[in-house]
Amino acid sequence: MGGAALSGALWLGLLWAGSGAGGSCSGKCCEGRDAACVGEGWREGGGYGTCYCDGGCRRAGDCCHDHGQACPALPCIVGEWSHWSGCVEQCQPHLRVRRRYVQQEPKNGGDPCPALEEKAGCLEYLTYRGEDCGHEHVPAFITTSEYGKERKRRAASSVWPSDKEEAGYCVEFKTESLSHHCALENRPYARWMQYLREGHTVCVACQPPAMNADTHRCSGDGHNADGGKILHWEAVGNSQCQGTWKKIRQLKHCSCPLVHSFIFT
Repeated sequence: MGGAALSGALWLGLLWAGSGAGGSCSGKCCEGRDAACVGEGWREGGGYGTCYCDGGCRRAGDCCHDHGQACPALPCIVGEWSHWSGCVEQCQPHLRVRRRYVQQEPKNGGDPCPALEEKAGCLEYLTYRGEDCGHEHVPAFITTSEYGKERKRRAASSVWPSDKEEAGYCVEFKTESLSHHCALENRPYARWMQYLREGHTVCVACQPPAMNADTHRCSGDGHNADGGKILHWEAVGNSQCQGTWKKIRQLKHCSCPLVHSFIFT
């Protein structure tokens, strides 16, 4: 075949491919790897022959030439997080939950959906009827300071005037010991436990509603304890993550880095 004839054949082949004929993915898009979504024509990376329109063709490198236009990758889209629920159980350490929902399922190899549910430790001091639980908690129950941003105010509203909602104080402790279960914790809502270390200084904030309305103190804060007294703490959300610490001092405001800042729950 002469050079002119060869060039003409290639030109016709390109026109044929560009027109959507031969290996077109129109109406053939599939999720995952699916051998039924097959065509015959030009491939995206060059070459002519069998090509595919499924969700795995990009990894395999055998997509049909128009796969990107006919089967665009659409990522999963989720909505905003809901508000945190109240504690599953009242008057004892337990879990709270928040959720979000899928607005668009991923298609054609698009990014998968992220986690749709998160859990976190919590402790509420009022029953569902609004009655005080009637007891203090020892040892000190702690959770990440992020919980303070989401803590429900309804538990405080009945006993704390609105102008005192932000009242509180901070206690610095030096951790003396902790169980190995803290470092092993990898659940999303409990990863903050991994930052607990022996010998580190941590800040624990006392805020309503954890603060007792009469004493204006949080249970387990080491009130009246000298610096040599061993005090016990437990992480809300994992009762096996626990340890001891010694009180350093009480402050008006916390000053520890975020990863070493917690709150009494």
